[in-house]
Amino acid sequence: QLLIGHDGKLRRRPADRVPPVGASRACSSCVRSADVKDACAQCDRLVCQSCSRLCSCCNTVTCSLCSAVDYDDVGEKVLCNGCSVFQV
Repeated sequence: QLLIGHDGKLRRRPADRVPPVGASRACSSCVRSADVKDACAQCDRLVCQSCSRLCSCCNTVTCSLCSAVDYDDVGEKVLCNGCSVFQV
């Protein structure tokens, strides 16, 4: 699967999201180390369930730095940086 990185370049999604043995398992947003299971699809930073955001368009997990909230007439939706560039 191809993704647009935070620098705007097209990248291939890594198949393995598990950090190396001995690497920190702390959330990059809140710095808590408990229950960190996901990595941001845009920047590969680890995020806990409380801090992760699911893109409403492509359903990828993103961190708060790599996503934006779109407040439209119906409600709000989270868009990753890759999908937000295509929204008008």
